[in-house]
Amino acid sequence: MKQTNNIVFRYFLVVLLSISTVTGCGTFTSKLSQRPPSLLNRETDADTKAILDRLYTHYQQWQGTPYRLGGESRSGIDCSALVRTVYQSAFGVDLPRLTGVQAQLGNEIGRHELKAGDLVFFKTGKRTQHVGIYLEDRKFLHASTSVGVTISRMDNTYWRNKYWKSVRI
Repeated sequence: MKQTNNIVFRYFLVVLLSISTVTGCGTFTSKLSQRPPSLLNRETDADTKAILDRLYTHYQQWQGTPYRLGGESRSGIDCSALVRTVYQSAFGVDLPRLTGVQAQLGNEIGRHELKAGDLVFFKTGKRTQHVGIYLEDRKFLHASTSVGVTISRMDNTYWRNKYWKSVRI
């Protein structure tokens, strides 16, 4: 009887260890839960301030970096790479590399619904698009072909006429 109990105990122990190992390795953490709460919930002034603080900090780090099509570094960066880099660094969110693909993400929102961190898109030519990150008061952060990484106003004549759509990630 003692030998049978010993075998059952060993069997139970092996099964228990196997289950705990398998479930320990199978932990799933969604990308959504890794995002800062302030990016998911922008309802309070504190949430908006936290987002703006992160965006302005990244602007200071990238300000004046020249525009370079296909660039992804401080020696030159294009608009979609800047958006991708800022979202990754500031919010831990991975975005695709290309503007056209970024425009297909999230939920489209109206210009009057913009909040800090939303993406704003412009059609700058027949087949060219531009993207930036909305800040506040009709201002957005982007990599301009003429002045590099900068902040522009959406209501200036050029950008107002090129506005295409806005997306909330």
